[in-house]
Amino acid sequence: MEVIKLVNVDTIMAALSKVKEPELGRDLVTLGMIKDVSEDNGKVKFTLELTTPACPFVEEIESSARKAVESLEGVTSLEMKSTHKVPSGKGSFQQDPLPGVKNMIAIASGKGGVGKSTVSVNLASALASLGAKVGLLDADIYGPNIPVMMGVIEKPSVVDKKMTPPVSYDVKIMSLGFFYQDDTALVWRGPMVAGAIKQLLTDTVWGDLDYLIIDLPPGTGDASLTLAQVIPLSGVVIVTTPQDAALNIATKALAMFRKLKVPILGIVENMSYYVCPHCGSKDEPFGHGGGKEASKSLDVPFLGELPLEVETRIAGDEGKPIVLRDPSSPMAKAFMDLAKASAAQISISAIGRQGEMRESIKLD
Repeated sequence: MEVIKLVNVDTIMAALSKVKEPELGRDLVTLGMIKDVSEDNGKVKFTLELTTPACPFVEEIESSARKAVESLEGVTSLEMKSTHKVPSGKGSFQQDPLPGVKNMIAIASGKGGVGKSTVSVNLASALASLGAKVGLLDADIYGPNIPVMMGVIEKPSVVDKKMTPPVSYDVKIMSLGFFYQDDTALVWRGPMVAGAIKQLLTDTVWGDLDYLIIDLPPGTGDASLTLAQVIPLSGVVIVTTPQDAALNIATKALAMFRKLKVPILGIVENMSYYVCPHCGSKDEPFGHGGGKEASKSLDVPFLGELPLEVETRIAGDEGKPIVLRDPSSPMAKAFMDLAKASAAQISISAIGRQGEMRESIKLD
């Protein structure tokens, strides 16, 4: 008489198919996140492959997956390994100039002075500290300050007309600031700006990256247009401050990227509030909540609020981003939350694009 096993690979997969990834809204099996399932006399092993090392729900997903399998009758032990594989969220381009880079994310704003570069360096550093392979391109041609903020002294090396970027805090860095003196004033017209950004992108040996963060100059000019036309951007993060003037201009920047068919990953409100380090009182010098309201009215994700803090400025001046200089500080935690929220939106966009591509292939 044949003995029917209470648990096997099929029953394990069936149980895991009932566990949903909270941000993506689909089950782990459909998303391809369950790998290498095996069962031997009730001893179960499998790998949980997350879509990013910065997953904001990693503990919840691991716990739900573990409970789903351990609750099966016949399971005597469970060995679950967690890993990650970042999906590519590139748009469809006939020729990809950076095939080793999975996701290229523009950090943009409608106006200057909103802390876009501070967001860029801390976002890149946070993702790298979580285990992602990260690059950071300083595309702010007129004010390239990323090398200073990342503490980079070493200049790129050049071999066969290709530049190898220096690495700081596990982030590969490229900037025009490496190639001219601090007191040099650039007086360039649009085509020269576009050419410089294209060269920094395509003549750099980036290697394999999960994320390439691109710090754009403010506004909606040639730099943004060049990026959208030259590389398949995975998405853009819009940085704003709470006051109406900044929000109105940020809205215009967002509208431009939508017109260029670049996914909007979300809005982040910088300088959202100030907490006095002496008395602990909270003030809102630029107003508050405008970024969240804008995200609702424009139907885009709100990625979070960042406070106005002196230590963040000091960290940038000293060349060590606040997420690394003081990782337990409220500001560092806010940036880590931003990194996780941004990574989640990149995964959502990437999986959505991959689904559209599969449907297009079927229709063809």
